[in-house]
Amino acid sequence: MTARDRILSAIRATLGPGKPPAQIAAEAVALLDPADTARPRLAAPALPDAFALKATALGTSIDRVAGMAELPQAMARYLSAHGLPPSFAMQPAPELAALDWQGLAPHPGVAADEPAALGLALYGIAESGSLVVHSGPENPILMAFLPLHHVVVLREATLLPHLEDYAARLSAQAIPRNAILITGPSGTTDIEGSYVRGAHGPGFLHVILIAEPG
Repeated sequence: MTARDRILSAIRATLGPGKPPAQIAAEAVALLDPADTARPRLAAPALPDAFALKATALGTSIDRVAGMAELPQAMARYLSAHGLPPSFAMQPAPELAALDWQGLAPHPGVAADEPAALGLALYGIAESGSLVVHSGPENPILMAFLPLHHVVVLREATLLPHLEDYAARLSAQAIPRNAILITGPSGTTDIEGSYVRGAHGPGFLHVILIAEPG
């Protein structure tokens, strides 16, 4: 008898007779049954308000506009408020390219020292104020890591209450090569308690919430 066999034999002896698979499955379902009692209460009844409250508490700035047509003006406001040039990296998504960017200069590539970048979030999670970004042909993942200012477009219609709601959506669709959850700007604190912003990614996170559905 190998050492592995002896260890497994001792475990079986301790556990005693195994339970039937149906009983194990029933017990698992029973544990999950009162899931709502274990979920944290959202910061506000409406998902956009709950998301905004949680996100701003973590250092994310929020701008709320009625529709995608207002996105260029919202981006211009943000760049001007932070003294940034009109040139910025933009995710090569058709719905962004179709907008009127007159007066601004978006470009598809993202440099290592990119001042600002604009991209789309797939989902927002109201529980934690998090953004979900999936990599793909129209979404170079470095867009979420290299710029100092990361501006993210989030439709209110794609807001989910809790993290497990995103997990359920993920299990029903093709798994992306990279799935990123972004919660606030990048930052870290050293052993002396000195806060460093932008340590491992963007130092500023700005979300433009789009009210229109679809």
